[in-house]
Amino acid sequence: MAVSVQLRGVTKRFGETVAVAQVDLKIERGEFFFLLGPSGCGKTTLLRVVAGFYEPEEGEIYFDDRPMHGVPPHRRNTGMVFQNYALWPHMTVYENVEYGLALRKVPPAERKRRVMEALETVQMERYADRTPNQLSGGQQQRVALARAIVIEPDVLLLDEPLSNLDARLRDEMRQELRRIHQQTGLTALYVTHDQREALSLATRMAIMRDGRIAQIGTPREVYTEPTSAFVATFIGDTNLLSGRVLNRDGGGLTVETEVGTVFVSRARNFQVGDRVLLSVRPEALHLAAEKQGRPNEFPARVLGTTYLGSLEEYELAVNDALRVTALLYNPGRTVYAPDQNVFLSFDPADVVPLVWEASD
Repeated sequence: MAVSVQLRGVTKRFGETVAVAQVDLKIERGEFFFLLGPSGCGKTTLLRVVAGFYEPEEGEIYFDDRPMHGVPPHRRNTGMVFQNYALWPHMTVYENVEYGLALRKVPPAERKRRVMEALETVQMERYADRTPNQLSGGQQQRVALARAIVIEPDVLLLDEPLSNLDARLRDEMRQELRRIHQQTGLTALYVTHDQREALSLATRMAIMRDGRIAQIGTPREVYTEPTSAFVATFIGDTNLLSGRVLNRDGGGLTVETEVGTVFVSRARNFQVGDRVLLSVRPEALHLAAEKQGRPNEFPARVLGTTYLGSLEEYELAVNDALRVTALLYNPGRTVYAPDQNVFLSFDPADVVPLVWEASD
């Protein structure tokens, strides 16, 4: 039965190092929740705290209304999918999936039914008699997933489960994970540094930095409304312009930047005189050979192009003062050549004002 997971002020230290600091988080029943962040940000530590492998020095963890303090991993009823699969090499696929049920002393007939159901869910029933060394990486990952879900866990925990697969297999397994989650309705907590995985699969996500949560939201919210330069640059690519607020008019801002005056549709909490960073995604930039009279339009020079199949990436110098990146989708051919002078523009609604940070 799926449960909610709640963390209140959770802190985990290793000696003098604070790996997780005062984390407050609630994962609703049935959510596919992602912990996302760079290496060393504390996401795997937090997953292991939820699993019971680490006991926090501070804070509380609840599954629904049940406190988990002092509850060992095998009594939390969590299913774990590891990065390296962790399958028993001397056991068959069937025996690997059955192992957790045998430990729980589930009757043989019930074990057989649940093992076969789990293998059918991950589409591996015809490989039941094979050993792990007879399987591909993607097949091994399916078996590891079957082993985790066969015990009918309250929470499914996944620690970068697709990182060892090649790009094509990762894409295939993303679709499988979405299907399996929809089919089982499990509460799932998924750790990754892969932005594409998180954006394509998550119900909601938490972006972590230095052991703390920087932002929580749906993938669309985090991508379109980042609350810091760190989040804006970590989730996808963005162009950052630094400036100072000249005017606040209604719900918008006028900002003087290194490339000129920029108009912004959203004001957030900024006031006249505040230093700000403006985030503009590469796909929000428009290029034209001649001036179009659009808002936020500036002369630019093409520095180089990169063909990426369905899109083309342009590196540009704006007013010879700032380098930016623009993406054109399905261009068919190189539209603008290196050293060509163009006009770059972007809509005020596509500009996100962020708190200026000296480190950015």
